[in-house]
Amino acid sequence: MHPSLRRVLVALLALVLGVLALPLGAVAAAQDNSDDAPRARLARATWDTGWFQAEVYRLLLERLGYRVDGPTTMDNAEFYAAVSEGEVDLWANGWFPSHEVFIPDRAAVSVVGTAVDDGALQGYFVDAATAEAHGIANLGDLSDPAVAGLFDHDGDGRADLVGCNVGWSCAATIDHHIDAYGLTGTVEHVQGDYSPLISETIDRYRAGQPVLYFTWTPNWTAGELVPGSDVVWLETPFPSLPPDQSSALDQTMIAGIPGCAHDPCQTGWPPNDIRAVANTDFLDANPTIRRLLEQVVIPLADISDQNVRMVTTGGDPADIRRHAEEWVAANLAMVNRWVSAADPDAVGIEAPTVDETAPGGTLKVAARALAPFVIYENRIYSGFEVELVRLVAAKLGMAVEISAVDTTAKQIDDIGRGVARLGLGGVAITGSREEVVDFSHPVLDSGLTILVLNDSSRSIGERIVAFLDAIASSDLPWLLVVFGVAVLVAAHLIWWLERHHNPDFAVPYRRGIWDSFYWSVVTMSTVGYGDKVARGTRGRVLALVWIGLGTLVFASFTAAIASSLAVNELRSEISGPSDLAGKRVATATHSAGETYLPSIGVGPVLVDNIDDAYPLLLEGEVDAVVFDAPVLQFHAAREGAGEVTTVGSDFQRVQYGLMLSPDDEELRERINLALLALVENGTYQRLHDTWFGRQS
Repeated sequence: MHPSLRRVLVALLALVLGVLALPLGAVAAAQDNSDDAPRARLARATWDTGWFQAEVYRLLLERLGYRVDGPTTMDNAEFYAAVSEGEVDLWANGWFPSHEVFIPDRAAVSVVGTAVDDGALQGYFVDAATAEAHGIANLGDLSDPAVAGLFDHDGDGRADLVGCNVGWSCAATIDHHIDAYGLTGTVEHVQGDYSPLISETIDRYRAGQPVLYFTWTPNWTAGELVPGSDVVWLETPFPSLPPDQSSALDQTMIAGIPGCAHDPCQTGWPPNDIRAVANTDFLDANPTIRRLLEQVVIPLADISDQNVRMVTTGGDPADIRRHAEEWVAANLAMVNRWVSAADPDAVGIEAPTVDETAPGGTLKVAARALAPFVIYENRIYSGFEVELVRLVAAKLGMAVEISAVDTTAKQIDDIGRGVARLGLGGVAITGSREEVVDFSHPVLDSGLTILVLNDSSRSIGERIVAFLDAIASSDLPWLLVVFGVAVLVAAHLIWWLERHHNPDFAVPYRRGIWDSFYWSVVTMSTVGYGDKVARGTRGRVLALVWIGLGTLVFASFTAAIASSLAVNELRSEISGPSDLAGKRVATATHSAGETYLPSIGVGPVLVDNIDDAYPLLLEGEVDAVVFDAPVLQFHAAREGAGEVTTVGSDFQRVQYGLMLSPDDEELRERINLALLALVENGTYQRLHDTWFGRQS
């Protein structure tokens, strides 16, 4: 069969299989959403860490045959008033006992089921370094103005406690604690939009500044600032809660909390259950939904893992919906039991095919961690290529199983042995690699770039040290020696020639040599104040010769200083590849940078892993780092923010692809078709912009 005809037939087969192997999202969307279907108006909380649960509930309601409106974002007071009046039907974000204050007496509101049982914790945290250095373990310690001043970022003399949005139930409790523990004069409750406030707090922590904040679980912050490692819990002096929560006073002492000075820990907050809340009349009219809500349990760890994924990837609405679909797919047996218990006649969600040889099945991936292509944090894989492969797999009706490897060589070996079918992690398409593996269509077209120190981040001390280093590496030290010797020789000669007949050069030697040294310096510099002059013929001849020689010595000395200053400044003035000549440049072994730098006459400083090059740059061991542009740009925007920056345009174009076995032609064709479909429907561009920003 002609190769072109074979590719066409494979493409048609892949399209048919893609239609037959609909992903879970398509299955959910295929539910009865006609006007005749019963409706459920779903709400969700203003904190995005609870939106995953809302999407899971939406999928379950659709499986029962409901047309779901929303979810609509509402704050606590707004939701409880609306659900009481029947203006909205339910949400999955009830926190109890904290939310009891929002439910008026005799309201038509029902709290149903328990998605998370007694596991939602809240409390106050301080960075571990400050806590250890100043002996801070209790919120009451902040009554000391000196201690409170450690956390004063706005200069008003009070500690800045990053707390809750206005309208959240936790806001009232924090205000109550500040008053009850006598902290009104030393602690300020900082309120606003929690997400940017806590992101700013994390940035402060990374910059080595003290931080004080409130947070809860499940929440992604616990993955960024880990209790017991990065931060510690602040206990409260004694149990105290607002009057509406007084029945929970005996629950604020909690055992087994890492990062707390005592066990059990006096957190000051009772653990909360996360529960569904619905309009009572709505549940009476829809008993299947009541039975469903009574069944649902979502592990706290799963919510936390999703929160980390959401924050890492930017959390587009489509991402959160996909996370919910993937969670339901991974827990099908349990989910179908809930659906059957709610409505025995409902059709359960079908599991994806797990036939390894047929279309569908599991796509085994060997991934090499290289941000932003592949990121592994808190046991969760994310990154541009990870998200892209999940989208491709969904197109193919396949599940994704990722295993970590350390090197590209290991990826190629795993693919060759059939242990993995796909390799990813910012692998550049090169001729040498094409000899042993095959590649998909390019998933990213980029190039190399240059990373340098952000000069504005250098302190005065660092600039002085850099200047002294420049002097030490120049000819200036030798010129100083020549200058000193020449001055001493000239001083001795003028003293010897003038000592007997010129009172300007005193005798004995101990007095006269100082006068001679003074004359030698001012004459060499051509300043010559005229207070000491040669009077004899031989002395005047020496003076004329010394003036000429001194001018040359002094000019050389001045030029050396100017050169050192220029070198010091020009070290950071690298704006493109043409400026790399003569510089110390680091790159990783077996990379495009290692091949490119010798071609422009630069002998690179090689490191095994590009992460090892960043400390070399910060410590001044190298002047620049050259590597793949997406990697260096991601580092400069995240971990290296404020310290390093990329300069110039990308150069030496590099294309990245997904590695496959040369014998796996069918999978390559199906992946390529899926990639083209993602490009055509705009999904690829949205994913690209999430990780690399929009390009003009």
